[in-house]
Amino acid sequence: MTILRTYDHSSDFDKVGQLLIDTYHDPDSPQTGHINWLQPRWEYMHFHPLIREVDLSRIGVWEDAGEIVGVAHPEFSGSPTYFEIRPGYESLKAEMLGYSEERIDRAEERHEGIYLMEGDEQFAGIVATAGYKLADGAEPTSVVTANLDPDVSPIPDGFRLRSLADLDAPTKVHRLLYRGFNHAGEPDEDGVADRKFMESAPNFNRNLNIVAEAPNGDLVSFGGMWFEPNSKYGYVEPVATDPDYRSRGLGKAVVVESIRRCRELGAETVFVGATLPIYLSIGFKKVYSLQKWSKSK
Repeated sequence: MTILRTYDHSSDFDKVGQLLIDTYHDPDSPQTGHINWLQPRWEYMHFHPLIREVDLSRIGVWEDAGEIVGVAHPEFSGSPTYFEIRPGYESLKAEMLGYSEERIDRAEERHEGIYLMEGDEQFAGIVATAGYKLADGAEPTSVVTANLDPDVSPIPDGFRLRSLADLDAPTKVHRLLYRGFNHAGEPDEDGVADRKFMESAPNFNRNLNIVAEAPNGDLVSFGGMWFEPNSKYGYVEPVATDPDYRSRGLGKAVVVESIRRCRELGAETVFVGATLPIYLSIGFKKVYSLQKWSKSK
């Protein structure tokens, strides 16, 4: 018997992660039914500073005989709702949509909508009947083989690549990410604590997270990487380059190096939630998208 209950972070974080590991779809195999988030995205969500603004009690969990079979959740406060479903429990979709409207949208007084995997015609029919329509804002996912040509992205003269395992420079890393995500001015040093929080994630590997160091010692580009050993894939997140150092191939170089290191751990493929030119130039190709659906108040 399936029961609906409130998410309990202390006991459910790992269980939901296991659900995502269990339901992983190899991009080279035929994709049928619902494709869930990749596990590293779930982990990154919970160790991003924005998680402090999320009311975790609004996350709905469906459980059967002690096993989590469905989750309805935002990614950050005010975001659309995402759904994670174990195959065999597709009958929960209508209930999960209703939960999203009552416990997530209405509680936060917003109607940002939901995300569904493209090709899930069953769920699309349910939400269309409920008044939802396709909207702009699809989230693509791209994949590349981890066996890249080592010369695919040479680093410019005078710069060097380093991993976070080689550094003890949280203030420099924080400044790089602050500027790399286009924030104006200089960062508040209080943000260093946020960076340390992100690096405290259970599967954060400092050796896989690569920075480019400029000749003057500044850190100017960041390539984040997560490794999921069960399914042997890497997940790129986040990537940012200081505006003063863009268009020099540094972003591409840090991503390629992070992929190389991930391959050394056993990764066969690497995913990224984007189709930007930087990733296409490395060899990434789109494999699927989450499509946004919304409806008027």
